Amino acid sequence: METLQPEDLVLVAVLKDRRDLDIARLLGWYRIPVQTAPKTVEVDWLAFYQPSIFGEEQWAIRYIAPVRGHELVTRVELLREEPDHRRAHEPYFKIQLGPLQRLPNPIPSRRWKRITFLYTTGGRLTKAKDVSDLRVPPSAERDRLWRMLRDRLSS
Repeated sequence: METLQPEDLVLVAVLKDRRDLDIARLLGWYRIPVQTAPKTVEVDWLAFYQPSIFGEEQWAIRYIAPVRGHELVTRVELLREEPDHRRAHEPYFKIQLGPLQRLPNPIPSRRWKRITFLYTTGGRLTKAKDVSDLRVPPSAERDRLWRMLRDRLSS
């Protein structure tokens, strides 16, 4: 099993429902609509934020997965059982994942409930006690994070 490294680039993404968690766990992928995607999906890991739909496991990050790659597909190619969905023919990033790993200590969100995407580092993720700890304040670490993002955007 892969180990999260302090310098790894992590994208925190939202699991909209339990089906998305099952897809990530069983099929090994996660989808992001191109229209609402973050600047880059060239990351080392995805961390999954679980919103209120998850009941007792809501408002926390409990799972991470290494990213193996990505491809551009239509939604209907991902979810063939929904050919009439209003976004069926729109482009999506299919992020290929390694095995889902449960964090030994979930990262709750005590104040901050609404998340779309958030970049952070492996070091911040392993030390975080709250989702707000994942934000990288202006610092040398933030400069490194933005350099990593810029380098991946240009590759």
